[in-house]
Amino acid sequence: MPTIPRLFLHHPLSSGMEVPGSADQAHYLQTVIRRDVGDDVRLFNGQDGEWDAQITALRRDRVSFTLLTRNREPSTEDDLWLVFALLKRDHTDLVVQKATELGASVIQPILTSRTNAARVNEARLGSIAIEAAEQSERLTVPEVRSPLPLSDLLEHWPADRPVFAAIERASVAAIRPHRGACALLVGPEGGFTPLELATLRRYPFVTPVNLGPRILRAETACLVGLALLRGAGLG
Repeated sequence: MPTIPRLFLHHPLSSGMEVPGSADQAHYLQTVIRRDVGDDVRLFNGQDGEWDAQITALRRDRVSFTLLTRNREPSTEDDLWLVFALLKRDHTDLVVQKATELGASVIQPILTSRTNAARVNEARLGSIAIEAAEQSERLTVPEVRSPLPLSDLLEHWPADRPVFAAIERASVAAIRPHRGACALLVGPEGGFTPLELATLRRYPFVTPVNLGPRILRAETACLVGLALLRGAGLG
């Protein structure tokens, strides 16, 4: 039995509604996975839970669905943010994809002295987050924000949200699970500069932590840190 495709829509969802999909979704359903009118799909929009639906119209560049019944009620994700020094394109793509799978609610790239990239294609990263949410059966899609300089981010940071900053080669406490609102901060390859480290330590909401005895690549540190902050379970 073929897997029922799962799609994210920017549209309210309720029983009996007919809602449009995108041209890309039409192409995916018709050309890539060979679905047709009458076939089942599952839809979600980040607010109204997940719905069983059927394809009611399908052409090469357009598709529409009829909502049947809700199979999952709306739920909230852990309020976990990932802040990471922007990486080269493929590594940034990987971080966004895997952070979505691990439940990050906000993904915030930053610019540091040793950041080896300066720009991102925000539309592409948003699409990667949507595809990862569809695949991982999340009910929400994380917000992928525009890159900010580290100093600007810290200056306007909400003081009631603790930041756990992964600092390599530092005699600091190991990262521990944290269930409340929080953020993981991961620096660039080569780490933060001494000036950046001194700046971080001036903010009371920043707690330096280590991720273990090995020096990890930046993208690995992002994923390990998120998993450790969430604890053993990924649900």
